[in-house]
Amino acid sequence: MNSIDLFVKNWGSKHSMVAIDNHDIAELESRLNASLPGSYKYLISKYGLVHTPNVLTKICDLGVDISEVQDFLNLEDVFSLSKLYEMSGMPKGHVLFASDCKGNMFCFKLSDCTSEHTDIPVWFFDHDSRTVKKISNTFIEWLEEFNEL
Repeated sequence: MNSIDLFVKNWGSKHSMVAIDNHDIAELESRLNASLPGSYKYLISKYGLVHTPNVLTKICDLGVDISEVQDFLNLEDVFSLSKLYEMSGMPKGHVLFASDCKGNMFCFKLSDCTSEHTDIPVWFFDHDSRTVKKISNTFIEWLEEFNEL
């Protein structure tokens, strides 16, 4: 999980991070009827809700064409916003876990969360076009894109 640790070291705003209890994560999984990837659970159980305000600045400075992550959602928002965004036009079957600064969301496909996995693909929901596209083969690969900036 070195890529996750490096991501937090490079980008995490330290004042906002409080580890999330594994019991709370298990409760969310039960409510979602899903098994979240181990890599994501590692991040939030070790570091909590990572806030990355400097990612956008770096992406703009470099002119890189990747969608920036700004905030990882709290567990209640993971559940409620996943439902709310579906009611607002997002295709069904996604678990939101983070946002950018424009209201777009990063998510996992619910169909990828049917059994225990260490890692699964990351998808991006564009709220303007109401489309979801795969942006990385795994959560760790997605974080590594930011580590390479």
